[in-house]
Amino acid sequence: MVERRVTVKNRLGLHARAAAQLVRTASEFQSIVRLERADGSAAADAKSILSVLMLAACCGTELRIMADGVDEERAISALEALFQTGFGESDPQV
Repeated sequence: MVERRVTVKNRLGLHARAAAQLVRTASEFQSIVRLERADGSAAADAKSILSVLMLAACCGTELRIMADGVDEERAISALEALFQTGFGESDPQV
């Protein structure tokens, strides 16, 4: 199992478009991928759009990404890159 901490940087947080992008990316991997708020108040299956949206992760929210499986390192790196780039939005809050 691999785990990394990330912070939501984009102004609108983990809204529908960003969540859909995250789910599409997570679904490319065989590993089980989960997201959890750093405060432990909510967790989500990263391959489920409804589950990810239920995190209600606004800008500044710290999350843990956890992956377990044969391609866990690649899955974590791909998802971490999404967060680092603000999901490709033009106005991330850095």
